[in-house]
Formats: sequence, C-alpha cells, structure tokens
Amino acid sequence: MTPLHGWENFYVIVGSSAGALIGLQFVVITLIAEIPLSRADAQAGSAFATPSVVHFAVVLFLSALIAAPWEDIGVVEKLWGLVGVGGVVYTAVVVRRLRTQHAYKPVFEDWLFHVLLPFVSYALLASSAYEASSYPRFALFIVAAAVLVLLFVGIHNAWDAVTYHVFVRRKTKKDKRG
Repeated sequence: MTPLHGWENFYVIVGSSAGALIGLQFVVITLIAEIPLSRADAQAGSAFATPSVVHFAVVLFLSALIAAPWEDIGVVEKLWGLVGVGGVVYTAVVVRRLRTQHAYKPVFEDWLFHVLLPFVSYALLASSAYEASSYPRFALFIVAAAVLVLLFVGIHNAWDAVTYHVFVRRKTKKDKRG
C-alpha cells in the first residue's frame, strides 16, 4: 500500500470543485465581456482574474496527479515540488502585475489573497516534496493543506472580482451614462 492510498476521495472532491470553478470563471468573464474595457482594466484582469484560474488549474492538476494509481510516491513528490517552485515564480509575476496595473489600488486584503497566501501554499508544496521521502504521510497532509488554501484563495478572489464588476464597475459605467 502506497502513502497515496486513502487520498482518492479527498482529491476527487477538491479536483471536481476546482474544475467546476474554472468553468464558472469562464461563464462570468463571458457575461461581463460586454462591459467595455480600457487598457488599465485589461492589465487589472491579468493581475486579479488570471491568478484565480491558475490556482484552480493547479488544484485540478494536483488532484489528478495524486489520485492517479501510482506505484510509489517518488515521481509524484517531484512533480508537486516542481509545481510548488513554479507557483512561487508565478507569485512573483502576480506581484509585478499588481504593481504595474493602474485600474485599482490594491489594499491589504488583495496582497493577502493574491500574494501572501498563494506564496505560502506554493512554498509548502515545494518544501513538502523535499520532506516526502522521509515523512510521506506528513508531506501529503501539507500538500492537502496547500491545495485547500489555493482552492479557497481562488474562491475568494473570484468572488471579489465578480462583486467588484457588479457593484463598482457596472455602477460607475451607469453613472457616467446617466
């Protein structure tokens, strides 16, 4: 029995949720596509909306990876470690995008949910891969925690973006027309 045994249900639930939320993101973006975007708004989209889809995609990928019937944990730990390193790099990209967009001034909550929590999650993925050969059970719980944080961060950020478009941008556009 591999250390991965018993995680299938967890990752089916989490992965299915991430896949469904990716789909909902596409629906929401399609629905708000009729609102004209300025260049600054497009930059804000890559800073605020794209990371949610990336986090959901990472959760979906890790869920599929860990739920697959591997013989041992060796390949899996290396792959989730690479995902963690890639996520740390991607978080730096998000920081740059947050700083260079001019449509919205990020507040503490934005830095927390778009930078700090994702960075910690990706760093935990990377570091748990290093520990997995010695402490596989503990490492798998760390991966599960990181995956859940990414899922909840994505949910928070998607909700934040939708409410911004519905209650702020749409109202601003109506005020300018009316």
